[in-house]
Amino acid sequence: MEIPTTEEMGMTPRAARAMADRLLAAGFPATDVHVLTLTPRVGNLVARLRGADARTRPILLMAHIDVVPARRDDWSLDPFTLTERDGWFYGRGTTDNKAGAAMLVANFIRLRREGWQPRRDLIIALTGDEETTQASIQWLLKEHRHLVDAEFALNTDSGRIILRGGKPSLFTVQASEKVYADYQLDVRDVGGHSSLARPDNPIYTLAAALQRIAAHQFPLNVTEVARLFFERSARVESGRMAADLRAVAATPPDPQAAARLSKQPFYNARLRTTCVATRVEAGHANNALPQTARAVINCRILPGEPTGPVEAALRRLAGDRVTLTVLSAPQASPSSPLSAAMLARFERLAAVQWPGVPVTPVMEAGATDGMYTRLAGISTYAPSALPEDPDDVRAHGKDERLGVEAFYDATQFWYQTMKAFGAQ
Repeated sequence: MEIPTTEEMGMTPRAARAMADRLLAAGFPATDVHVLTLTPRVGNLVARLRGADARTRPILLMAHIDVVPARRDDWSLDPFTLTERDGWFYGRGTTDNKAGAAMLVANFIRLRREGWQPRRDLIIALTGDEETTQASIQWLLKEHRHLVDAEFALNTDSGRIILRGGKPSLFTVQASEKVYADYQLDVRDVGGHSSLARPDNPIYTLAAALQRIAAHQFPLNVTEVARLFFERSARVESGRMAADLRAVAATPPDPQAAARLSKQPFYNARLRTTCVATRVEAGHANNALPQTARAVINCRILPGEPTGPVEAALRRLAGDRVTLTVLSAPQASPSSPLSAAMLARFERLAAVQWPGVPVTPVMEAGATDGMYTRLAGISTYAPSALPEDPDDVRAHGKDERLGVEAFYDATQFWYQTMKAFGAQ
């Protein structure tokens, strides 16, 4: 946890080696533990627990060890010192996604020490650039497919236990995710002396474009995974909320119910494509008219929707004086088929620790490495078993934290999951 694995620090190889050393010390053969560096600053770990039947295809277990940046001045404590306080673990990556990496490695060591052998191989893949380029998972699938090839994958980086009033209300299993895309807006001008103010200031032009984008709402579209999620969510709600959830799950979805749910970011993200400004920079001196103004727009596009109309909408909203450049092109990823039998497996496992909590598929509003395993033909499901309060999401933000008891509960869930799936 305390190795700062941001892109700028370039320490993911060190983190991968630290976990590899723990596996080797636990008795894993060196031939089954691989630290693979995509570049000198991006490291990945692939490790294998050998099964008894080499003819049965393996299961891939996924996490990532890189994290987004965090500044000490923005936090109440040091983001790169794991701090246990008042029943919480604080630190960058506690929920996204070093907890997942820790759970997988700890359970591999536990299973090895217990002398348990699965029927099929279990493979851990920990990547070092999920938060940035996601090049490592693509590289592993293309250049080292024999190390990570599997019948299906289980990802710790998504799927959450949704909390209501501090208590588990839904156990979600991610089966699809939105498509990631970045666009850059630029406005340029000759500038000049700030005493000669003009209305065609690039900052004003960019600000107006951003206001139009902020006010724009992409069309309502309830995907099949989202529909099931809303149906099951309604079972644990009451009153107007339960009615609205059932109404958006209907065919066709009720637009008034959707409008009410859309006021909550958690639900809005699952009802439509979203685009939001995430970075802005402009000007070069306090006493000069700006010559440039620039913003980055991050979009999360619903799976199955064409991506061209999203770019076209942004160009129209930006206006003629704004240049739009594609920074990160959208890469569509199919949903994973979540059969009744597969869903029943997760229901049995979840019921051991969270009896009575419904299990439901969910579409991830963010992006994970699972996008690329799905594209490579490996169906991917994410039941992280970590809790999330929709009203207090701290991943990528200030004072990221994870409940101590919640971490150990999730670790036990993944232990049981490895044994259950590995034995089949």
